[in-house]
Amino acid sequence: MLIDTYGRVATDLRVSLTDRCNLRCTYCMPEEGLQWLAKPDLLTDDEIVRLIRIAVTDLGITEVRFTGGEPLLRPGLVGIVERCAALEPRPRMSITTNGIGLKRTAGALKAAGLDRVNVSLDTLRPEVFKTLTRRDRHKDVIEGMAAAREAGLTPVKVNTVLMPGLNGDEAPDLLAWAVEHDYELRFIEQMPLDAQHGWKRDGMITAGDILTSLRTRFTLTPEGADERGSAPAERWVVDGGPHTVGVIASVTRPFCGSCDRTRLTADGQVRTCLFAREESDLRAALRSDAGDEEIARLWKLAMWGKKAGSGLDDPSFLQPDRPMSAIGG
Repeated sequence: MLIDTYGRVATDLRVSLTDRCNLRCTYCMPEEGLQWLAKPDLLTDDEIVRLIRIAVTDLGITEVRFTGGEPLLRPGLVGIVERCAALEPRPRMSITTNGIGLKRTAGALKAAGLDRVNVSLDTLRPEVFKTLTRRDRHKDVIEGMAAAREAGLTPVKVNTVLMPGLNGDEAPDLLAWAVEHDYELRFIEQMPLDAQHGWKRDGMITAGDILTSLRTRFTLTPEGADERGSAPAERWVVDGGPHTVGVIASVTRPFCGSCDRTRLTADGQVRTCLFAREESDLRAALRSDAGDEEIARLWKLAMWGKKAGSGLDDPSFLQPDRPMSAIGG
């Protein structure tokens, strides 16, 4: 069991499969991209599957989310999913993706054992998408989401970040569209995880702003804390149901007290929090022929040291040295 000194138990594992991405979102990385990890530094497919096996069979992990960078860029993704689906007990598996490659891969991922997808989409307007991502791929994302729904990778969840002056006015339109297409929309406050370290608290659209905007068109009823559990999103029932909308308010309404996540970077480091500045190296143990028990011990030790919160409200807060693309979402 992965327990920390505050009594929180991690049952949800986020696994970054690559730091590479085929978009250049303004809130994540510069237009020219980043210095990617060298291939020898990345975990191999076998190493990833072994760590997930240890997490599931020895450490109590029940949910596995594959992230990036862009996880669909990982050549061995389908095989990794298939091997993890064969574990006993079988974890529930999902993926967070920009959706560009989903039209091609959704069927194979479902057949391999993937349960569902989260797709990042910040706008319904192709021209705004091009400005935000610096790529003209809006149509590919829309088609990828439809392919995921048709393949049965449901519920298809849509992750949206609103930016002032770009898509900040789109919340009601996005929700109406999500309801029409039977997607579950979740707005995420912009977080200080950009490679440029350009994030500013006073320049972000908050959860309160988002809810105020949505209520100009919809009636929102709180789902309640009992339904939320350890999920990061607060959810509201839209116009009496059955659809819901979520808001992940990592900055203004942190949910650290109920956090149940542990994270693996693409180069085999354990992270206890998205905003952590410390990591614990499992790759070195893997490559020095450490046994499963030793790797499990190191993982437990890392999680035991998890801090009470993200530190975002501390005036001395510093962004992580590594950007979102390197540490996984």
